[in-house]
Amino acid sequence: MWFWLYKTRIAAIKEAKLNPDDFLEKSPDEVLPRNVQWKAHNYNHLHEAPTVFYAIAITLALLGAGDGLAHYLAWLYVALRVVHSLIQATVNRVMLRFQVFAASSLVLFALILLAGLAAV
Repeated sequence: MWFWLYKTRIAAIKEAKLNPDDFLEKSPDEVLPRNVQWKAHNYNHLHEAPTVFYAIAITLALLGAGDGLAHYLAWLYVALRVVHSLIQATVNRVMLRFQVFAASSLVLFALILLAGLAAV
């Protein structure tokens, strides 16, 4: 996502003949096309809920509980987040994106529950 973000954003800035100082007065959201900003928004989202996933995945591994169901749920979470990113960065259909996000959140909650049960 990081590479896609910068590739599209830099191309859009060049195409619009903008100077980086132009962003001192207006945000990129005000100047660049929406479809360019979708990548930046998704990049920011990848620093939110997925950080909880990283902590839970590490916790499960340290508890020796990262196999079986936890293993499959973790990969399901990753797949759902990839699908979410692709939706947001391309067509950005909010309801579809929300449904995938909600599904990934339920999977994350299940992983948290598994970590909690393994810790007891």
